[in-house]
Amino acid sequence: MYKRMNLLLLISFLAVALFPVMTQAQNPNSKGIWISQQELSALPTSGKAWWNVKSAADGSTGKPNVSNQDDPVNVRVMAKALVYARTGDESYRQDVINACMSAIGTEKGGRTLALGRELIAYVIAADLVGLPTSDDSKFRAWLRETLTESLSGKTLISTHEDRPNNWGTHAGGSRVAVAVYLGDQQELERCAQVFKGWLGDRSAYSGFSYGSLDWQNDKSNPVGINPKGASKNGHSIDGVLPDDQRRAGGFKWPPPKENYVYEGLQGALAQAVILYRQGYDTWNWSDKALLRAFEWLHNEADFQASSDDNWEPHLINKYYGSNFPAGTPSNPGKNVGWTDWTHGSDSGSGGITGIDGRVRSSVNDNPVDGATVQLKSNGSVRYETNTNSAGRYSFSNIQAGTYELYVIKSGFNDASTSVNVPEGQTLFGQNISMTPVGDSDAPASPQNVSVSVVD
Repeated sequence: MYKRMNLLLLISFLAVALFPVMTQAQNPNSKGIWISQQELSALPTSGKAWWNVKSAADGSTGKPNVSNQDDPVNVRVMAKALVYARTGDESYRQDVINACMSAIGTEKGGRTLALGRELIAYVIAADLVGLPTSDDSKFRAWLRETLTESLSGKTLISTHEDRPNNWGTHAGGSRVAVAVYLGDQQELERCAQVFKGWLGDRSAYSGFSYGSLDWQNDKSNPVGINPKGASKNGHSIDGVLPDDQRRAGGFKWPPPKENYVYEGLQGALAQAVILYRQGYDTWNWSDKALLRAFEWLHNEADFQASSDDNWEPHLINKYYGSNFPAGTPSNPGKNVGWTDWTHGSDSGSGGITGIDGRVRSSVNDNPVDGATVQLKSNGSVRYETNTNSAGRYSFSNIQAGTYELYVIKSGFNDASTSVNVPEGQTLFGQNISMTPVGDSDAPASPQNVSVSVVD
């Protein structure tokens, strides 16, 4: 009896001991196109981000249709692949295999925009789960075909190299994923060259065909992201994506909140992640062009990522150490997603302690530029900054605690309030309204100030 009990205990021990090893190498041949097996093995299997991707993985896959530029099946398949790679549950893997095989040929009749948006997630998923040999051969043959297949007179490659907007960036994201999956080093190098040119290095590549140049910094030398320090009519256009921002019309101020810009960044961020993992310094190219793009949207356009773009800030915060609003759970994009789990704060990296908000006039709601914003503790100034042209201020990497938030600006009554900043969290939306001197005898009360944090 004792021998039997000891044997059962030994079997139980081995099962527990071996399980973590099994979850770390579901596909030992994975190239880690988007994330590696080792990185996935360290991610939590609890929390909002995990349940977000797990819920998508547990749902119906649906029928793949790569010709439909809005088909959500691709990111569902990516979710199933991520969950399989973390848990080792074969049912997820089989769903991914079936979907990848069903996707083959469905791009026909569509446009390269659809192919660019849809294909990348299937490639990443196939890499994570490892397709059976016979299926992998068919999948690879299809991927090779998609690079040069003519769809409405364009190919994935020609779209990447001709269109300096969301069409081109999405095409580039799928193109570089295919290059890595196929192990095509020459194709990979070309993708990097074109992407570097799009970010602003015209010496690397400058063969794009641009539309209206109203938002370009230098119309004779157009780029995909405006260079550092770029300005027009006294306003910063540093970080603008001119060929997507133009979709809102000619140059005007305040700048329109143009959704095509975030769409363009979906494909750009996908390229940046994949190329970076292959050894390219994408996040630093052209004076950190991708960070500057988000800074312009956040600070000048007062435009935050939302809907199917809110997975993007998780990547920017991950690679730049920034603290742009990045809620959990996030929505997947047109091409990839689930970054709140794979790259966000729930992935194990600590959050940033800080405060972010705007200062506006109580009379006309205009931004108050150049106001001094202070954080005081026991009457002493601990931190100080100034508002920018959009009236925005931000404190990052400060100590947690209770502060007096105090705002000063010549011509306005001072404004102040008390804020409690939790450890590892950034309080967004700490907006303050200032009353011009003469409009009121009393200082204006801060508006929309909250000390609660909502994920």
